[in-house]
Amino acid sequence: MNAERARRLNLAGLIITLLTVICAILWAFPLYWGVVSSLKPEDEVVRPYIELWPDTFTLSHYIFALTETEIGRWYLNSIVTALAVTALTVSSSLLCGYAISQLRFPFRNVLWWLVLASFMVPMSTLIVNHFELVAGLGLINTWAGIVLPQLIHPVVIIVYKQFFDGVPKDFREAAVMDNASEWRILTRIYIPMNWGVTTALSIVCFIWSWNSFLWPFLAVTRTDMMTITVGITQVNDAFGVYYARELSAAVLAGLPVALAYLIFQRRVTEAITLSAGIKG
Repeated sequence: MNAERARRLNLAGLIITLLTVICAILWAFPLYWGVVSSLKPEDEVVRPYIELWPDTFTLSHYIFALTETEIGRWYLNSIVTALAVTALTVSSSLLCGYAISQLRFPFRNVLWWLVLASFMVPMSTLIVNHFELVAGLGLINTWAGIVLPQLIHPVVIIVYKQFFDGVPKDFREAAVMDNASEWRILTRIYIPMNWGVTTALSIVCFIWSWNSFLWPFLAVTRTDMMTITVGITQVNDAFGVYYARELSAAVLAGLPVALAYLIFQRRVTEAITLSAGIKG
């Protein structure tokens, strides 16, 4: 009986492994295809049949993207806006999560339910309102116009609130007995305890902002103010779209995020797990 059960478990494990490998291949193939196509001459890219490996390798498309476009400016815009979104989102969410978790003030529960209810409102439904506000403030084609509407990430507030709820009350009570202010309690007790959570959330917020396309696409009309995700759509010329050039620019756009994920993989996975646990 035990041997039969072991065989069934091994068969189930084999099937799951095969399915996982197949899903991984299906997920990775578009990435592989994009990178390989960016290394092909344009005439090979537009051939009517599939070639998994280039007949001729060329870096001319990358050279074009680096020298004939404003990709340096687009990188700068993305770095500045992504860092600003990350810093403002994490800091404001930390303060909000701490206040809801540890302080007692009027309408505290109402504020908490509003944060939770915000999950039911897709961000895309707020695009028109955001655009009218930003345009009315004269912030179109500015870094502030790109940054401000991207500061709404309720899940970060919820993660912080849940973390602060889990901190033993003894730490807070001891600090209150020593007449410590709320700011001192936050900065000397709670923040040092959650550097890991803050680091993970910061990395994920940076990736979210870097990969954002819809709002930067609407908020910017000048080429020199575009972020990298929007700017790569401009890699063409008067003779039409060159697919290999577009793909090379897309690879360059995704490279920083891919490197960040490889370097901080554990932190990113931790933050995604926390976010998924809250949403579930």
